[in-house]
Amino acid sequence: MSLISRVVAGRMRLPPAYTSRVVRERDFGVPMRDGVILLADRYTPRSAGPLPTVLVRSPYGRRGMWGLLFGRLFAERGFTVLLQSVRGTFGSGGTLSPFREHDDGVDTVAWIERQPWFSGALATTGLSYLGLTQWALAADAGRALKAVAIQASTAQFHGPTYPGGSYALANSLSWTHLIGHQERRNALFAKITAARTLRALFGRLPLGRLDALTTGGTVDFWQDWLDHPDREDPYWEERSYDGSVGRVQAPVAMTAGWYDIFLPWQLTDYAALRAAGQVPRLTIGPWSHTSPGLLAQGHRDTLAHLRTHLVGDTTTPPGPPVRIFVTGVGEWRDYPDWPPPATVTTRWHLQGEAALSTADPEPSPPDRYRYDPADPTPAVSGAMLASGRSDPTDNRALETRPDVLIYTGEVLAQPVEAIGPVSADLYVSSSLEYTDFFVRLCDVHPDGRSFNVCDGLVRVCPGMGEPQPDGSRRITVAMWPTAHRFAAGHRLRVQVSSGAHPRFARNPGTGESLRTATTLLPADQAVHHDPDHPSGIILSVLPR
Repeated sequence: MSLISRVVAGRMRLPPAYTSRVVRERDFGVPMRDGVILLADRYTPRSAGPLPTVLVRSPYGRRGMWGLLFGRLFAERGFTVLLQSVRGTFGSGGTLSPFREHDDGVDTVAWIERQPWFSGALATTGLSYLGLTQWALAADAGRALKAVAIQASTAQFHGPTYPGGSYALANSLSWTHLIGHQERRNALFAKITAARTLRALFGRLPLGRLDALTTGGTVDFWQDWLDHPDREDPYWEERSYDGSVGRVQAPVAMTAGWYDIFLPWQLTDYAALRAAGQVPRLTIGPWSHTSPGLLAQGHRDTLAHLRTHLVGDTTTPPGPPVRIFVTGVGEWRDYPDWPPPATVTTRWHLQGEAALSTADPEPSPPDRYRYDPADPTPAVSGAMLASGRSDPTDNRALETRPDVLIYTGEVLAQPVEAIGPVSADLYVSSSLEYTDFFVRLCDVHPDGRSFNVCDGLVRVCPGMGEPQPDGSRRITVAMWPTAHRFAAGHRLRVQVSSGAHPRFARNPGTGESLRTATTLLPADQAVHHDPDHPSGIILSVLPR
């Protein structure tokens, strides 16, 4: 065991290693059906016979920290690991076409099955893009696949790329910058200066030029994402695997974070497995996408999952299938399913005079504000990849802006525990046919600090929503799920605005393609809350 692997394993609280002697064989050439050769490194305990194989397919390389985390650490704990660079990255042939990973994944599994060192038992693991590569092959990998362990990922990336119909500008550009620089000589400098570089670009238009400004040249997949916003587009159909989740036969373990960019879609994958009769294991903690805690818990969950299904280790009986961290009270809880079956749907209505209550709304005029995309409402925290804070942050400065409405409940006499899906049901009007509405739920502490709990945005276009006789329309905003306790003495608060830039690309208001749009139109917005327009936020609440 190397010193660094010992230190990292200790920090991650991994189970003890079985061996300190690991052999790494570099640059296996794995042929694909079209003749392209993908490179892979194999990590295995020295002098060991055939062992269960863990396949990790990654666009981020096979050496350095990636080799340590997904190669050596697993090999030290009794597994053979094949760490492969996906097409077009780190010496693998062909051109990277993000998310199009089915054929290469299946071909790699077939190659593994032909190797003399293969024991007949295969598993996959990995986070983020490494999770998507697992879903890409999982339904068609055959009987050799015995376990799947996915962290902070989902079976389709259209949703996270176009959340609520908007464009995930900060996340998409951050990833484009990463991929564009990771194999260059300036990779370390580019990584260190990425935040500053990207901040200078988020306000530039048109978006179709940002790839060149970020990497120095045209990036085909950046242009493709902007040119194909619709989920039903063939571009996304051949890069999405959510339709095959229900066919996966291997046991699945999932690790997720409340502030992760993939959480809503990862829970959709969980629901698809449950609907197909599977009982996946699910852990959700207080983490964002790049939290060290999520990575560590994902490794611990993966190792336990592999020991159970590849080695037949029953020394530690598994507990309930769902384990979640409840924020606001700071405790872990076990449940038989997600969402917990005991929750009750509760509606908190927006009221006049900036109030929020479970009581029916009373007659009151709508609240109005102007959204100007030339001065977009900023993103204060929220699910981000690498361009800003994702964990809860004090929102008081944001809430003083004239383009942010707030609705605040009375001081709670008893705690309120919201555990499950969250959505907003709004009756709105706009001076423009093309606009956005952003909704955020906050926990207001006794000292006045207002911390974000969860949020969501929807991009409105002609024909969307339910038209009302007065010309307003009813829209639904799907928000991030949550498990949060609003303590006694705290208050619930709902924000309504029309943006969170650069997390979401600002809506220019013209209906033009985001790739070419440069004209920005202000929108005069109205939020209605009266008996005929009962706007509110819908929570899943555990009864007291």
